[in-house]
Amino acid sequence: MKNWDALYTNVMGCLKEKLSPKLTYHHWKHTEHVVEMAEFIGHKEHCTEDEIILIKTAALFHDAGFVNPITDNHEDESIRYAQKRLPEYGYTKSDIEQIVGMINATKIPQNPQNKLERILADADLEYLGTDNFIYIGNKLYQELKHENPSLSTEEWNEIQIKFLESHVFHTHYCLHHRAEKKAQNLQALLHRK
Repeated sequence: MKNWDALYTNVMGCLKEKLSPKLTYHHWKHTEHVVEMAEFIGHKEHCTEDEIILIKTAALFHDAGFVNPITDNHEDESIRYAQKRLPEYGYTKSDIEQIVGMINATKIPQNPQNKLERILADADLEYLGTDNFIYIGNKLYQELKHENPSLSTEEWNEIQIKFLESHVFHTHYCLHHRAEKKAQNLQALLHRK
């Protein structure tokens, strides 16, 4: 039996305690939002309750690798952390394999291979098609400026334009409820040039 509540409390506590304050985008609140969106989209995509738990678990761990500030690949670190912790909370080998696949599906460029991976990939980036796009994008810009202080607003806008032009949503829900707003957000950036 999976102990989701204890797992959530433990991992969120770790993220709140150990994530660097420089992570203004990859903050514990981002993880919290992705967990909520994964559950929401999962229900919209007619997932079973067991599938919802797996998706929420993958969402909980998808950026947990950032607790190790010296890694270059936070997804791989997230996977190692999940593989180590999940058996303690009743997750089977098969569950963990599915969770690993979902975490990998959040790597950019996204390449989800199945329904659960498509849901997590969209939950991670659904903000691209919302009114919060500029606000959340600014958090990512501030985070990137810690690593690259010379990153200009113009360069950031170009990065965002290229990203929005190449990004696709994968679930029926996001294709129908986020794609149009994402296109509007792209047009707004293009008009700033």
